[in-house]
Amino acid sequence: MSASSRAGRTGKAGLLGWVLFDWAAQPFYTLVVTFLFAPYFVNGFATDPAHGQTLWAYTTGGAQLIAALLAPVLGAIADAGLPRKPWIAGFSVLLVVGMAGLWFAIPGDASLMPLVLLSFAIAVIGAELATVFTNAMMPGLISGDRLGTLSGVGWAVGYVGGLVSLALLAGLVVADPNTGKTLLGLKPLIPLDPATREGDRLVGPFSALWYLVFVLPLFLFTPDRPDKSANAAVVQSGLRQLARAVKELVANHGAIALFLLARMLYADGLGAVFAFGGIYAASVFGWGATELGLFGMVLTIAGTIGACAGGFLDDRAGSKTVIVTALCLFIVASIGVLSIDADEVLFVIPVAEKATGSGPFASPGEQAYLAFAILIGLAAGPIQASSRTLLARLCPPDKTTEFFGFYSFSGKITAFAAPLAIGLVTALTDSQRIGISASLVFLVAGLLLLLRVRTR
Repeated sequence: MSASSRAGRTGKAGLLGWVLFDWAAQPFYTLVVTFLFAPYFVNGFATDPAHGQTLWAYTTGGAQLIAALLAPVLGAIADAGLPRKPWIAGFSVLLVVGMAGLWFAIPGDASLMPLVLLSFAIAVIGAELATVFTNAMMPGLISGDRLGTLSGVGWAVGYVGGLVSLALLAGLVVADPNTGKTLLGLKPLIPLDPATREGDRLVGPFSALWYLVFVLPLFLFTPDRPDKSANAAVVQSGLRQLARAVKELVANHGAIALFLLARMLYADGLGAVFAFGGIYAASVFGWGATELGLFGMVLTIAGTIGACAGGFLDDRAGSKTVIVTALCLFIVASIGVLSIDADEVLFVIPVAEKATGSGPFASPGEQAYLAFAILIGLAAGPIQASSRTLLARLCPPDKTTEFFGFYSFSGKITAFAAPLAIGLVTALTDSQRIGISASLVFLVAGLLLLLRVRTR
């Protein structure tokens, strides 16, 4: 049976199983990488925030480098006709084990630092490489003219999954160590020891359990290719096809190649700002789970609104115009965020520091930080949404699936670069602010290359 025939017969349960992978995996990125565990690691588990940020950045970059080196080979294997679910299952084991290992980030016990960092690295590799094979399943599930819809639905469902998991954990489980109350002002549903920060450490196991529950429909209902044994010929064939596709892209589709290079750079900067923005805020203002939970929800909602508005503007002003405008706003807002310290905004304007015992976002610095962060969220949505639209408008119809494979690959192959740069600069300057500013280099470089992309 042909791939198109199988795609036409994929039932709703099979499509739902595929979409729920994004819902299952998103808490790792939302809760662990961005808003809850990463800030706790730097400001609670590590003894020195600048050193903690350096270690976190190096580990993130190193794990993403390993994933980037393996992704092309594994992607070629995935395209060579082998079933994908066994690979997804294997990398899911890494993701779950890695997230569960974050429980051992007990404050004050430096001997556990290597175990925690190794656990996080394993989880990053598992998440990134499992996604390679779930993405490869997509063309066999649905007809080509509906691929964009399925991809968009998966992206949106993942966003909502991150928001729901964040609301549940911050609102019902993780308590502020100072007040003993959750984001909703309630006692935690699970009795946890605030002295050993069990609420923050539970983020990893919670995300692992969430993944285990919601990834099951993919394995139970989503169809896969029939079993086919792997051999050297199959792998070599896949790698040769990858090499031919890259050569053709560079030789015959220069505008698309330039766009993918630009997107590779600004996507690295975008991801770094999100990954380290919460860490910086927690360091400057002492934010705990309550403030970080609210912060994450606000940014997620802002990103969703921005994506919707960007789509409206995209059809009227063009994809490139929207991306360039949003990137400029994102860069300005990122500089604004980095201009804020505990007692100043815009680098030189003095403001009152956060008063002990004050409520969330009560100080002028916090309010300015939140305002700039909302602008970042509003700009990020259009950047992501219109980047995908621009590629669809640039590529020839018969190359859509192939070029979207490059699009996914370009978003990951150098994802290690910005975190490693942040780690290096932070280590050299002993300053979290200067370290995170390295992400601006990637954003500006991506913007300058994008301006050279010719569009129809």
